[in-house]
Amino acid sequence: MKFKSVFDIIGPVMIGPSSSHTAGAARIGKAARTLFGMDPTWAEVHLYGSFAKTYKGHGTDVAIVGGLLGFDTDDTRISSSLDIAKEKGWNVVFYQDEAATDHPNTTRIKIGNGKEDMELVGVSIGGGKVEITELNGFELHLSGNHPAILVMHNDRFGAIASVTQILARHEINIGRMEVSRKDLGKEALMIIEVDQNVEENIIQELEEADHILQIARIVD
Repeated sequence: MKFKSVFDIIGPVMIGPSSSHTAGAARIGKAARTLFGMDPTWAEVHLYGSFAKTYKGHGTDVAIVGGLLGFDTDDTRISSSLDIAKEKGWNVVFYQDEAATDHPNTTRIKIGNGKEDMELVGVSIGGGKVEITELNGFELHLSGNHPAILVMHNDRFGAIASVTQILARHEINIGRMEVSRKDLGKEALMIIEVDQNVEENIIQELEEADHILQIARIVD
């Protein structure tokens, strides 16, 4: 992993004690909350490797729940996030999982609200930086370091073009794009990192494009 500056190594402004186990965990939780797009009422958090061994001492549990509540890494409410979630009626369960993973700081978060549910795998790669590697069974590489949109669509001719043409018309430059599908002709997922935040009116236009099922966005 290459760092752009000394601040990437030091880590972000945060509630401690660890940039990887606390700040990174909070960012994974917040990414899950952002992609879900609404408050969950329950969460199952599977912790692997170093996360599983040290999560209570390093505050990984409170950080992930703080992220699910929408708190930033420097929000002092993170230390009380488990109590806040309980007050909201959330049912949150943590599991120390012994399965092997590619990275020691890995978590699988399942959240839902009785109507919708979502499953996400996130990795804290150091210095508070994270990567989302799986979303609802789709493999991906989403850093969260840039504004992005995630587009669920039918695997049909023209779906990708319908999205990129709208972005081009609004002069939004694509920095990186990744497309994956589970099977031929089934649901597919576009991950598009862009140079600026995509405004709500553009999201609404994208939602009306051909073969588009659902859109989520990550803002800078």
